[in-house]
Amino acid sequence: MRPVEPLSSWFRVIGQQGLDAKTMRAYAYTVLMLLNFLTARGLDLRLATENDVLEFRRWRREDAEETVGEATWDRDAAAIGRLYDYLAQVGYVSGRPWRATGRGESLGSGVSRDPRVRHMELDQYLFFRDVGFGGLEPGGGLDLGFRGWRPHRNRSALELALMTGMRIQEWSTLLLPELGLAGGRRPAVADVDLAACAKYGRPRSVYVPRDAMELLDPYLLLERPGIVATAQRTLRRQVRDLFLVQRIEGDGTRVRGVLEGVTVTRVIKDMKPGLRRVTVLETGGGLDPLALFIGQGGRMLTGSGWDRIRWRAWKRMKQWSVHEAAPVLPRRCWVFHDTRHTFALRLLVFLTREALDDVDAEQTPMATLLEHMVGNPLLVVQRRLGHAHPSTTYRYIRYLKDPMREVDAAFRRWSAAGGASYVTVARRLMHLEPAGATQG
Repeated sequence: MRPVEPLSSWFRVIGQQGLDAKTMRAYAYTVLMLLNFLTARGLDLRLATENDVLEFRRWRREDAEETVGEATWDRDAAAIGRLYDYLAQVGYVSGRPWRATGRGESLGSGVSRDPRVRHMELDQYLFFRDVGFGGLEPGGGLDLGFRGWRPHRNRSALELALMTGMRIQEWSTLLLPELGLAGGRRPAVADVDLAACAKYGRPRSVYVPRDAMELLDPYLLLERPGIVATAQRTLRRQVRDLFLVQRIEGDGTRVRGVLEGVTVTRVIKDMKPGLRRVTVLETGGGLDPLALFIGQGGRMLTGSGWDRIRWRAWKRMKQWSVHEAAPVLPRRCWVFHDTRHTFALRLLVFLTREALDDVDAEQTPMATLLEHMVGNPLLVVQRRLGHAHPSTTYRYIRYLKDPMREVDAAFRRWSAAGGASYVTVARRLMHLEPAGATQG
């Protein structure tokens, strides 16, 4: 198939801007639908008017075989906006065919959303890690029918994600030296400096606790050597395309080797995922990929590869969900970002309790109590997660206490069968009636 211009050039540009594969795929799907819609009207990107684009929005929201909500449409609108901005930049069109309004771009839905923070309880996480990824039964026994691949790798990856709060593009692209694992040694804990692989390249330091480091041992000792040994022939065939590291310098912060025929030195934290994926260490006895988590061929697992592992784990969890020891599962499959939410919420709860304990011990005035509750814990969590704005971290406040559990507790004895009317329930919920009131 011949390249379709100017779309091919646009995709190359946004790819160089660091968009992830999932976003690129979504943008491509949106643009393809727009082109098909315009072609059916005898139009193209040059001839499209504001009315045509708004009609596409109406079709996508109301008339398509599979309509979409505000969130999906806003992503579509972002893709179309970026496309037309590029077309205007290269002179293909004069500008966006729709007008901007006082509140911003008229193409978007205009709906401001506060995304739900989905987090796990302990039993849900252990079920995800040990049953979904680890091949165990809910009661803790070994599932002899488990046919999964590399369960120790997958369990240790999930534990690392939970215990550090890192995003998937951060923990999945880690190199061995960043955790102090080069040379066959393993420290008790580690501090990782993130930069190029962090969101928007915003640097921060991540603490990796003892439990997460210890769970790496079975993978590093039992599974990873076998993957590396099997991958040797493949790696040797691809050696010209690899970053062949000859030595690790600066206490594991820099690597020196041959890249595209030139000897170079690279600071590890500044290496982007693409370079990390092809980085291998020449050990004398073979080529050892420096990526922590690797798959077939010795290459770093991609985001789509981890998604396949996650969906297989979800299928196992659904199969075991009827077991008496199984926790309640959500309607939708867990995603790796849910471990980040869980980390943030657990840390915020702990820090808030610590602040309250300090207040009780020191009889601190109320002003300082509020300062502890609203200020320090949130700032710590913000720094640990790498949030650019405190408002992002404030989303977690509402989950410090589960409102659904409060409602369950408040109305455990209240039901229609017990004689409670809707009015009585409403009065109780609004604290207009004492908890000990009798049911009428």
